[in-house]
Amino acid sequence: MGAKEALRWIARDGARRSYSYADLKSETDRFAGLLRKLGFGKGARVFSLLGRVPELYIAALGTLKAGGVFCPLYSAFGPEPVRARMTIGEAAVLITSAGDYEKKVRAWREELPSLRTVLLVDETDGNADTLNLAEALETVTTRVGPLETRPEDMALLHFTSGTTGRPKGAIHVHEAVVAHHATGRLVLDLHDDDVFWCTADPGWVTGTSYGIVAPLTNGVTMVVDEGEFDAERWYTTLERERVTVWYTAPTAIRLLVRAGAELARQHDLSRLRFLASVGEPLNAEAVVWSQETFGRPFHDNWWQTETGGIMIANFAAMDVKPGSMGKPMPGVEAAIVTVEGDEIRPADQPMTAGQLALRPGWPSMFRGYLGEAERYAACFRSGWYLTGDLAMRDADGYFWFVGRADDVIKSSGHLIGPFEVESVLMEHPAVAEAAAIGLPDERAGEVVKGYVTLKQEFEATDALRREILAHARRRLGSAIAPRQIDIRAELPRTRSGKIMRRLLRARELGLPEGDLSTLEATA
Repeated sequence: MGAKEALRWIARDGARRSYSYADLKSETDRFAGLLRKLGFGKGARVFSLLGRVPELYIAALGTLKAGGVFCPLYSAFGPEPVRARMTIGEAAVLITSAGDYEKKVRAWREELPSLRTVLLVDETDGNADTLNLAEALETVTTRVGPLETRPEDMALLHFTSGTTGRPKGAIHVHEAVVAHHATGRLVLDLHDDDVFWCTADPGWVTGTSYGIVAPLTNGVTMVVDEGEFDAERWYTTLERERVTVWYTAPTAIRLLVRAGAELARQHDLSRLRFLASVGEPLNAEAVVWSQETFGRPFHDNWWQTETGGIMIANFAAMDVKPGSMGKPMPGVEAAIVTVEGDEIRPADQPMTAGQLALRPGWPSMFRGYLGEAERYAACFRSGWYLTGDLAMRDADGYFWFVGRADDVIKSSGHLIGPFEVESVLMEHPAVAEAAAIGLPDERAGEVVKGYVTLKQEFEATDALRREILAHARRRLGSAIAPRQIDIRAELPRTRSGKIMRRLLRARELGLPEGDLSTLEATA
């Protein structure tokens, strides 16, 4: 096992580096030894502000070995989101690049007394307040194995935004590895001989749970590409690296749809045997396109930062219903419920819209919001964890996403999920992406407005806009269909790639757009 390739890294410029499982053990043992040498013991919060580079993966595993808490940050964050998260998390160590440290941290570092050490993965800047990681590692003479930890010891801290814009630090414990491993095997169908590519940035929970922990505990070879999305580069990577299992985001899938199936057909993707999607609901049209283009569908699944791992999925052995999230993991009890005060009433009829709720107790369930006990307690009621997502369950037990509870459009007594409207808009052959929002209306309360981007071979015209609008009215009926549709070159996105419906609505209503991080919190 030690000689087997664990991590295959591809730099932006195409340079490559490979680590066997033995290499990874040695390097992570040494990083753990460095933390111990620097005086950091059990529970020390180690923050990473890095892109997809080998040092991030080594730091993550080395931190866990040393008994520390690994806290990944998205490398594209600006100074304020970085500062807020490191302050809330009481960062003790930061590993980053010299450029990001200079631009995003140095100006306020002295205001964070908990931050004792900054490790730079590239050149030092000549200041005594930072250490060069490579040079520091050279001084480590003793490589230490894992410190003994308990299942309930804190291991990971992932930040997610709330409706106020204040980041919430979701606490995850060492027992979470049980769920990461099991879902990697049962949902992503990982086998020992797989070459696995998870495209998520490690700054987000997916990039840690399924870009580091799940593949390595399942003994696969994982591909890491430092470069950002580019359709040609991605198809080349899938072909050249002989990827067998691919886990990516609906945003990327929609961009591939936009680039056209012909580009995919120029590459030999015959090694691909399982495709999965994560991050936001996957429209049915994208699943159908995948089947036609790759000869197999994307398998959508559902989970949150708070759940720590996949809860509901289209398993490899299941028939995929395009547009459905699938069925709960073994051992996970999910229900559609109506919430009235402290009373929770599970729905007893199929396809009844309500809040998606889970029975607590799975291994990767978050154990709290850091320093916010009341906020955490408010997530639970009458023995259920309330996810804040609206969904339905059909007669076969498949779950269907409706929308975030605060995204639902209320029009003339109808509750309209944006996802339902967006999915129908994407059925039109010209549409690559879609978004739907509710706008105030004196008579109806709210009316639906749609936004679309087009596939490359189509040109934006008023005639096409009317055609898309007519298609939506035929499929949805006048009560639910958009009253208006705008064709846009691009749709606004969060840093993680999700479409920012709240920003579209703010612009339509002429409201102050405010700080981007606040808008992202409610997107």
